[in-house]
Amino acid sequence: MRKTFLYEARISRKTALNAEHRLEICRALYNLALDQRISVYKNYLKSISVYDQANQLPDLKKEFPEFKSVGSQVLQDVLERLDKAYKSFFRRVKQKGQKAGFPRFKGYGRYDSFTLKQAGWKLEGRYLTITRVGRFKLFLSRAILGDIKTITVRRAPGGKWLVAFSCDKVPEKTLPPSALEVGIDVGIKSFCVDSEGGIVENPAFFRKSEKVLRRRQRALARKQKGSKRRIKARVLVAGSHQKISNQRRDFLHKVANAYIKEYGKIMIEDLKIKNMVQNRYLAKSISDSSWGTFFEFLSYKAEEAGRTVTKVSPHGTSQLCSGCGEKVSKTLAVRTHRCPFCCLVLDRDLNASMNILRAGQVRQALTPSVGVA
Repeated sequence: MRKTFLYEARISRKTALNAEHRLEICRALYNLALDQRISVYKNYLKSISVYDQANQLPDLKKEFPEFKSVGSQVLQDVLERLDKAYKSFFRRVKQKGQKAGFPRFKGYGRYDSFTLKQAGWKLEGRYLTITRVGRFKLFLSRAILGDIKTITVRRAPGGKWLVAFSCDKVPEKTLPPSALEVGIDVGIKSFCVDSEGGIVENPAFFRKSEKVLRRRQRALARKQKGSKRRIKARVLVAGSHQKISNQRRDFLHKVANAYIKEYGKIMIEDLKIKNMVQNRYLAKSISDSSWGTFFEFLSYKAEEAGRTVTKVSPHGTSQLCSGCGEKVSKTLAVRTHRCPFCCLVLDRDLNASMNILRAGQVRQALTPSVGVA
């Protein structure tokens, strides 16, 4: 199986300048290739393929010697990215309800990564050396497993540098079989409540960082456009957003890992989050919770570990009584489930998670499957 290992890197000022220069060359090629595609279609009413553009790279290097400083595989990857952007554009055109989004020219600072394949790099322990760029000191939080196929160097919005290793033949980490089953109900007050009574509090990283972020955004708005101080202020704002994103993803990984290690079958709701964030009163809290990302983490971790994740319809999970099955209507403000039929009294979210578990068990009995149902 293929897996990506991402690490933060520390580099010298000289290496950073060389990496910035390479990104600018890649950006220039991207814009040239996009302009060529547009011109060919306008003048000849036909398209030019990524292979045709790749075959023109030797002539381009003769005309513009600065492209010789970048490896051929890096330049080919730039053309492949543009080709992917075109394919995605045509796919969205065919799909209803989506904006087409024609590929755009990359402005200054808008091209953030370059990819190397078999050549142009050397990895020695925690040090990655890239030809004509420099040395990257990696913070190896985990070992690199499998055969390295590609290396992507990325400039993060906050100014840090990241290195991603895409590896093949990564050994699978299957866990011991578990007969335990659990239903998980996600929410805003608590991040999630499971059918065993476990509660994971909502860290609300964005809400807690709003004060700092608001102050930095005001400072950015006061800076003159094009000035060095504005660039520094922009990096601070981007750094705040990056920190929030890192905190959130770290939290979601840990919660997902905890459930995957303990339970063999996990039941979750098939929520339409895109529709839910249309509620202007709850949109920020829903986005801050990142339920969709949590479900994605659960799904791919379950597949790797040999577990099963089953999605059930969210309809009625909060309104039905988990004890007798009768419908007990309640608004979002009512946080305790009180059934007038069987006199069951328990937390609203716990009641919902028990209904999710039961619905998942019924679905698995009807359609047995492996992985994500």
